[in-house]
Amino acid sequence: MFLDYFALGLLVFVALVIFYGIIVIHDIPYEIAKERDHPHQDAIHVAGWVSLFTLHAIWPFLWIWATLWRNERGWGFHKLEEEQHDLHHRLERLVNQVSELQQEVTYLKGQQANAATSPQPEEK
Repeated sequence: MFLDYFALGLLVFVALVIFYGIIVIHDIPYEIAKERDHPHQDAIHVAGWVSLFTLHAIWPFLWIWATLWRNERGWGFHKLEEEQHDLHHRLERLVNQVSELQQEVTYLKGQQANAATSPQPEEK
């Protein structure tokens, strides 16, 4: 008789641990977002509860979403914007150099054509 009650108590204990364990695990992305002062932490929290109904299918994406934000660098795209800005300026400089070279080649071709059509002094 004692073992029946002990088994029932153990079964209830394991069920409660699994139930609360799932709730704690589903809240990990929200805790990460809260720790990082994420601007979408409320949305991550709600999506975590929604993930309970989708059997945690969207949970890995919530984890990624929560870990992308950092206060010191935001989403991390500032460096990419700076690199694109630098590349744009370098490209403009290269386009200007190519234009100058084309003008110089055109000028030199014109001089060469003039030299070819002008009479050559006779050598003695």
